[in-house]
Amino acid sequence: MRRGESGDADAGSTGPDPVDVRLGMRLAELRAERGWSLGELAERSGVSRSTLSRAERAEISPTASLLNRLCAVYGRSMSQLLSEVEAAPALLVRAADQVVWEDRASGFVRRSVSPPHAGLRGELVEGRLTPGADIAYDRPPVPGLEQHIWVLDGQLEVTAQDAAHPLDAGDCLRLRVWGPTRFRCTGPQDARYALAVVLP
Repeated sequence: MRRGESGDADAGSTGPDPVDVRLGMRLAELRAERGWSLGELAERSGVSRSTLSRAERAEISPTASLLNRLCAVYGRSMSQLLSEVEAAPALLVRAADQVVWEDRASGFVRRSVSPPHAGLRGELVEGRLTPGADIAYDRPPVPGLEQHIWVLDGQLEVTAQDAAHPLDAGDCLRLRVWGPTRFRCTGPQDARYALAVVLP
């Protein structure tokens, strides 16, 4: 479905155009990456706050003029922006197809559980640490990253902001990460946990 700046839907339409939905998500992500409010983006682009909000929520189909203004602000061509939303995210990834990465030196195995897509803000990961494994990260990939750590098996200690959090199976810790973190398997068996990551 295509909609104009007024937001009026074509007769007989049942929902927003999937491309508009993906484009809106990408526009919202680009703004969030820069830490801008809708008001700040409105000042930078010359587009009203309400129009920007409706475009991010796919309530309107952005015009070429609107996209051109936003592309100028975000420093990319329109073709680059559209290529980033060309394909819909995969809805399902089978266990056998999930990417597994192993750091043998530290005893860490990471499984990417979520179907991959650059435009999505949330991701689900499975982590496994062998007994005694100790991994330290000096900074988050994105400041303010939200993490939910749910221990499935074993014992895990997570340190953030100079506070150590001992976790047993079934415990869940929520963090917003700004600085160093540390994950340590403190029990006699592997620590297996689900990590939900949400971009700010």
